Amino acid sequence: MVMITVSCPDCQSTHVIKAGKQPNGTQRYRCQNPTCERTIFQLTHVAQGRLPETQRQIVEMALNGSGIRDTARVLRVSPVTVLSVLKKRARLNRGQSSGVGHSGLRGHRRTAGKGGGSRSRRNVVLCR
Repeated sequence: MVMITVSCPDCQSTHVIKAGKQPNGTQRYRCQNPTCERTIFQLTHVAQGRLPETQRQIVEMALNGSGIRDTARVLRVSPVTVLSVLKKRARLNRGQSSGVGHSGLRGHRRTAGKGGGSRSRRNVVLCR
């Protein structure tokens, strides 16, 4: 039997105990250090989309013109993950802007192009 020394990723304490398993079977651990803020952690990242490196690659690929489905296929994550990472980055960037107005389609109105009847003449607001 092989013993693996497990340490907390936040405080590097070795006072760690097992704390059950994830639904997919991955072992969870609990830090017993009372000053540590992290209580439960895993040794490896299971969700590839949560890794900082993957999120950086998602943003980089979007800036280089890759589509959402293409990015998801290459990085082996869900398209929903790609969208949520890009939306989070957009919110962070919008919060850091200097108050200059957004150029683009904000407030621009256009009518729907296809179909007939009164529903197609309803104004649609496009926002970035």
